[in-house]
Amino acid sequence: MTVTMEKVVNLCKRRGFVFPSSEIYGGFASTWDYGPLGIELKRNIRDSWWRYMVTSRENVVGLESAILMHPRVWEASGHIAGFSDPLVDCRVCKRRFRADHIPEKVDRQCAKGAECDFTDTRQFNLMFKTFVGPVEDEAAVAFLRPETAQGMFVNFLNVQQSGRLKPPFGIAQIGKSFRNEITPGNFIFRTREFEQMEMEFFVKPGSDDEWFEYWREQRMNWYTQRLGIDATNLRFYDHPKEDLAHYSKATTDIEYRYPFGWGELEGVANRTNFDLKQHSEYSGKDLTFFDEESRERYQPYVIEPAAGVDRILLITLLDAYREDEQEGEPRIVLRFHPRLAPIKVGIFPLLRKEGQPEKALQLRDILKERFAVFYDQAGSIGRRYRRQDEVGTPFGITVDHQTMQDDTVTLRDRDTLEQIRLPIDRLIPELIQRIET
Repeated sequence: MTVTMEKVVNLCKRRGFVFPSSEIYGGFASTWDYGPLGIELKRNIRDSWWRYMVTSRENVVGLESAILMHPRVWEASGHIAGFSDPLVDCRVCKRRFRADHIPEKVDRQCAKGAECDFTDTRQFNLMFKTFVGPVEDEAAVAFLRPETAQGMFVNFLNVQQSGRLKPPFGIAQIGKSFRNEITPGNFIFRTREFEQMEMEFFVKPGSDDEWFEYWREQRMNWYTQRLGIDATNLRFYDHPKEDLAHYSKATTDIEYRYPFGWGELEGVANRTNFDLKQHSEYSGKDLTFFDEESRERYQPYVIEPAAGVDRILLITLLDAYREDEQEGEPRIVLRFHPRLAPIKVGIFPLLRKEGQPEKALQLRDILKERFAVFYDQAGSIGRRYRRQDEVGTPFGITVDHQTMQDDTVTLRDRDTLEQIRLPIDRLIPELIQRIET
């Protein structure tokens, strides 16, 4: 079976994971809305990352910084001067391309077979510009943040002093960022509005190489051990020195094998002390740390794992997608890890009589306090199972004639198709164990 982007996009639209934005008006290029199942999957990804990166650790804390920041922040960070892509336009077809990503000749011919006639290359800043206040002049210019990282750097002293923290410690954040990409595409792989999960880990200079290796491994482990991503679809890519960003001493990408080839999923960078040094210079504030024990003052180095929620959601869909046949009918199934599944349990009365629907609804009300559940009484039981398989629901519970006699139900496993009989009072501990295993 070959998993294609088209199959996943169609499933997302049909079952309520992701919709084209503003679709009733013809859509809006490369913007997407997350439907009922998509937002639950997103929330589960965020929660998993936050537990793994923040709440399970003694030395990482959270932050939520503003999307709009003082324009000097972006001067200090280098985004105003250097956050740009080389841009060319075709004079014939009017299409726009990144100069370093022009498609092969066969894929970029103008209408009616004419050759593209490109303009000279010019630099295009990727930040969205806006204005703060009623007057649209240069004094009112502000930018939508292109990354969440700078909010953590400018709050370094606030967080460190209020929390009495000592390196090594981290500041983590989840939030929206905006980049005016020239050529977004591949569904939600590259968009102009996206959600980031970043952590800035402040360490003593000289220990940065060791911490860089530590976070490379930790981040790979999260994908394979916590999200259940197939390790054969993941790999490290170490950036050669000549390709490193200006702030980076070392950068490793975690790449995923997408239908269109290997591509970046997450970056782990050793940013040295570049950001704190720049903000100290531009703001006039002393962004150093004084170690009371060693009587030493230094500017911490920073290790940064940075991932996108949207891209992670995409790989969970791609990695989980399967096609098979059950009872002579084709079946699409999303084999999410139970922790990620938008719906954890489907509840089905076998028949619409004998009090089975009422009993099933009572069971739904009990379970929904602990789990995301879905009640369905329409169609054959096989069809109802398959509808839930298609959205990745790991467990199905059937209320039948025997339930009305002895308070037992059938618990079905999405992947093994195994069905076991359980007393209702054992359901919650059984589900908790299966979800967390």
